[in-house]
Amino acid sequence: MNNRNLVKGLFLVAISLAFGLGSLRYPFGSFARAGPGLFPLLVSSLLFLVGTALVVRALLSERIPIAFNPRNIALILTSLIGFALISERLNMIAGIVFMVFCAAFAGTSYSILRNLKIAGVLLVVAFAFQKFLGLQLPLY
Repeated sequence: MNNRNLVKGLFLVAISLAFGLGSLRYPFGSFARAGPGLFPLLVSSLLFLVGTALVVRALLSERIPIAFNPRNIALILTSLIGFALISERLNMIAGIVFMVFCAAFAGTSYSILRNLKIAGVLLVVAFAFQKFLGLQLPLY
């Protein structure tokens, strides 16, 4: 199986099944009064549909070979681990900035201005989650 789009679709289907089947253990409630299992079931159902569409499209189109780049994989993992550690030890603002600038090295071009814009948007989202949704995020 050397078809990148097919692997992407199958991966999405597998993730959706894992979360969808896991959500069956919780009560659904109703749309008026949702239970803890309703949201994960709905999201995993949509993800399943997207994954199925990708699989069908991959079977009907030309194969695209899979190319793994260990350097990029290591950079993305480093950025995620660094985000978690810096957010825990220092604050989430520094963690977000580190994650964006480190993960950008995995791309084809590097732009400090673009990285600052992405970090700024992510910080706005994090502050919105903290202020409007009441999440306990260690932003500062």
